[in-house]
Amino acid sequence: MTKKQKAAEIVLCLEKIYPQAVCSLIYNEPYELMIAGRLSAQCTDARVNVVTRELFAKYPTLKSFADADVNDVAEIVKPCGLYRTKAKSIVEMTHTLYYELSGVIPDTVEELTKLSGIGRKTANLIMGDVHHKPAVVADTHCIRISGRLGLTESSDPKKVESDLRKLLPPEKSSDFCHRLVIFGRDTCTARTPDCEHCPLRAMMEERVTGFKCNVK
Repeated sequence: MTKKQKAAEIVLCLEKIYPQAVCSLIYNEPYELMIAGRLSAQCTDARVNVVTRELFAKYPTLKSFADADVNDVAEIVKPCGLYRTKAKSIVEMTHTLYYELSGVIPDTVEELTKLSGIGRKTANLIMGDVHHKPAVVADTHCIRISGRLGLTESSDPKKVESDLRKLLPPEKSSDFCHRLVIFGRDTCTARTPDCEHCPLRAMMEERVTGFKCNVK
């Protein structure tokens, strides 16, 4: 079995385990997902969702963010860490979106990453969830689990993204990453993975002869 065939089997198993592939960040508007993605750097999605509830209530439109006082935004996003830097990039990013791009969200990773504070992880999140194009969100869960499953040997986000793009069916890549997040929280956690009760491992061992995962 090739690595690409193995990846296809993993995709299929995760689809059965988690039929719904849902982004864990809560948002209503595309620009809100960009903001939430920025806040998620070195912060849990659960905490981001608490903070954005207040943030989006105070700034209900793209224009309100574009015209916001950076210090006021910083006070709200403080629980997410790196709050001054994040607040600055949120205001700069939304200012560019509203005043220069007429509110139109760029539809390429290259254009998205030109916006303040938007790295490849958030850019791919937007590509998949907003534009419904092939995307690989190489977050901490994706990097860790892809390594354990033998789909990549790297821990560098850009290299992991590149490795997975070569292996995953393009139309399923974005949902695959969402499922890895859920799986990474439920079972394949960073410190104490529950290998004994792992549904993916059980399915893969039935489908793939000699299947092993590289949990250290």
